[in-house]
Amino acid sequence: MKYLLIFLLVLVILVVSMTLGAHNDQVITFNYLLAQGEYRVSTLLATLFAIGFALGWIICALFYLQVRISLARARRKIKRLELQLERPRANDVMLSTSATNIASRK
Repeated sequence: MKYLLIFLLVLVILVVSMTLGAHNDQVITFNYLLAQGEYRVSTLLATLFAIGFALGWIICALFYLQVRISLARARRKIKRLELQLERPRANDVMLSTSATNIASRK
């Protein structure tokens, strides 16, 4: 359901952008870092929106990957610590049964 709402929101934004772009036939000069060019307002807006959307997804994916890696590390550490806790308990049980056997022999 969550993904459907996000998809619908993006779809609405694209439809509104296309509608506004269809009515903007004005050509503007766009100065970017390496050169300059003349583009229609609608084309420029759509291109910049797509670039921003892609960059946003890439940045979110990097943060998500970082969180997943740290979660996997934490789970491995928890598992290792739980195993360390189990080992002394097993040794304690063996020692207590040995002590009981020795005490019963006397």
